[in-house]
Amino acid sequence: MKRINEYKKLFNVEKDIELKQLKKTYRNLVKEWHPDKFQAGDDKAIEAELKSRQIIDAYHFLVSIAPETKAANLEDYNTTITSPIMDWQHKGMLLEITFLDGNTYEYFGVNKALYIKLCQSDKLTRFAKRNIFNSFIYRKIKKREVEA
Repeated sequence: MKRINEYKKLFNVEKDIELKQLKKTYRNLVKEWHPDKFQAGDDKAIEAELKSRQIIDAYHFLVSIAPETKAANLEDYNTTITSPIMDWQHKGMLLEITFLDGNTYEYFGVNKALYIKLCQSDKLTRFAKRNIFNSFIYRKIKKREVEA
């Protein structure tokens, strides 16, 4: 959640993320902080390099959790969450779930108590469908590998 709030603050996003506005803000920030605008070796150039990387990461992150992106990928997401859970990890308030179909999703804001209940559940997928999948902000982080 901290990362989400940090990135929203960087892009001046209040509540809902609109892709059109996000793209416009991204372009303006990249123009402002592009490393080529500063002289090489200067402290400002180093700061601009770090800031531009942060802007790019924030943009891709916010696009991945935007409602428009979720709506476009809803059918694939619904197919994935019916697949059995293969692996899961919890760190802080972030739950990472890997499904048997090869897709991996991050769920933000999952507390330790809920994670413990997930671990103790005899039917992981059923528990996650009821308590996690549609209750928390999520994003796809790894796609299934396509065999040739």
